[in-house]
Amino acid sequence: RRFSRRPPETLLDVFSLHARRRPRHPLLLFQGETHTFGDLDLRSNRAARALRGRLALGDGGGEVVAVFLPNSPAYVWTWLALAKLGCAMACVNTNARGRALRHALEAAGAAVLLASPGERGGGRGATGTWGKWPPGSESPWPVLVRGGWKGGLWGH
Repeated sequence: RRFSRRPPETLLDVFSLHARRRPRHPLLLFQGETHTFGDLDLRSNRAARALRGRLALGDGGGEVVAVFLPNSPAYVWTWLALAKLGCAMACVNTNARGRALRHALEAAGAAVLLASPGERGGGRGATGTWGKWPPGSESPWPVLVRGGWKGGLWGH
C-alpha cells in the first residue's frame, strides 16, 4: 500500500514520522556514541538552514549537491538536510582522486561539493570558490566548492 500512494512516500517522510513519534529512540550507534531520531532531525534542520542561507540551496529545488564525506553520522544528517531542501545528493567515493573524481562530479551534474576537512585537496584549477564554513563551527563540511569541475579539481 505504501508504494501505491500518490505522491509516493519517501525515506524522508518515514524518517520525519519516526522523529516526531520517537525522538529519543536510537537511530545510529557510531564509535560508542548513540544518535537518536531527534538528534539527527535537529542536526539536519540546522544544516538545512545553514545550506539555504550560505548557498541558497532549496530555493527552487532539484539542485544536485556532491557529498564527499566519510561514513559517519554527519553523512546521514547531511543527506537528510539536502532532502529537506529538495536537493539531490550525489554520493562521491572518498577514495576517488584526479580524473576519476572529476568524472564523478561532472557525471553527477553537481553544482556544489561538500567535503570533509580531510578532503581539502587544495582546489587547484577549480573554477568554484573554497572556504571554511560556517566560521567557528564544527561542521563536517568546511570545504565548499560552487562552480565547475573542469581543469583538474584535486589535480592530475
